[in-house]
Amino acid sequence: MTDTDTDAEAKRGPSPRSLACLDALNFFLADVRDGLGPYLAIYLTSQRHWDPSQVGVAMAAMLVGTIVTQSPAGAMIDRVRWKRAAVAGAAAVVSAGCLAMVAYPGYYVVVGSQAMIGAAASVFPPAIAALTLGIVGHRRMARRTGRNEAFNHLGNVAAAVLAGAAGYLLGYWSIFCLVALMAALSAATVLVLPEAEIDHDRARGAVEGEEGGAQVESVAELFRDRRILAFTACAVMFHFANAAMLPLVGQKVTQGMDRGTAVLMSACIITAQLVMIPVALAASRLAESWGRKPVFLIGFAVLPIRGLLYTLTANPYLLVGIQLLDGIGAGIFGVVSVLVVADLTRGTGRFNLTQGVLATATAIGAALSNVACGYIVKAAGFDAGFGTLTAIAVGGLALYAWAMPETRDVEPAQVGASSGMEAEPSASPA
Repeated sequence: MTDTDTDAEAKRGPSPRSLACLDALNFFLADVRDGLGPYLAIYLTSQRHWDPSQVGVAMAAMLVGTIVTQSPAGAMIDRVRWKRAAVAGAAAVVSAGCLAMVAYPGYYVVVGSQAMIGAAASVFPPAIAALTLGIVGHRRMARRTGRNEAFNHLGNVAAAVLAGAAGYLLGYWSIFCLVALMAALSAATVLVLPEAEIDHDRARGAVEGEEGGAQVESVAELFRDRRILAFTACAVMFHFANAAMLPLVGQKVTQGMDRGTAVLMSACIITAQLVMIPVALAASRLAESWGRKPVFLIGFAVLPIRGLLYTLTANPYLLVGIQLLDGIGAGIFGVVSVLVVADLTRGTGRFNLTQGVLATATAIGAALSNVACGYIVKAAGFDAGFGTLTAIAVGGLALYAWAMPETRDVEPAQVGASSGMEAEPSASPA
């Protein structure tokens, strides 16, 4: 980015309407991005009487849909200027999939709907990040990403409260309808976001070349940067260790409960999400002052602790308390992972494609987590499942500590051109 571009970015601020739309979009998409999550596992176990392996397949189906589409979705968001319409269309697909599972709750409909929801949900992470970067720019990206995550977690709290109440009072079918409603509100919100305030070149991480026009680096050149490959491997291990933990908790407590499990699962989600709100805001600030690496290591370190604690009790109230640790790990990952990708792709024009590839890789990790743990629990019990996830978390923590450099002060000229693990620090903050 040239000095002129940086000065212009610093002087030009987003309008209150754009910032309010970003707040509302992250709030409403909170429950839409992840679909039904652990509620589906409880519904299929307690209401449809599926065994753990069938539940694992259903949970993994959404992630398989994401795996197939996430990288193309990121590449699409890089190229297109109708990002708002892409988000609205994806939200409509999620809504239709949720309603289909209510109307026709058979095995193939549930698995197919989950895959369809996963494919649509692949649009949301790169689109939100692109809209944010295109509106606020690199200089404001860290703080704005923290605010995005805070509103996302606030939306999850609101959705969990509503889902717990609806599931208890009306039945599990109402939770599916709630997600469909949140998707519709997401579509309405993104369509009132001012199009004129989105800088689409900046939204993809491109900079102006000497002869004008956005500079875009080749995909092959981008992925010769081993820092990107190392971070992707670490993120995969994080999601493998994290993805199946809460669904396994839901299945574990379902064995001794029935109607009250929706309330308990809502309590698990609410406690974690309430912790994530201040954690996300703090992580965005500490990532600027401390750097990305130490903050991310803190988030990674809580995963194995959480996995071990889950093996020590079946008390539902203690399980809710342990879930507070998820608020620290996931809250940090949600903020810092976006910032690391923005650092490593600044000046390449491949910000959203890289996010899509990273999301594809992490979706593979999460899908393997749900499927593998489903079969492990069926064969050896819940403690074996939690133990496996803990071991993966320890491996990922060690890999990140050893393989990843600090990325906070990487300048556009350095990004993407490095084929080594270390980047030269810039003379001034990015």
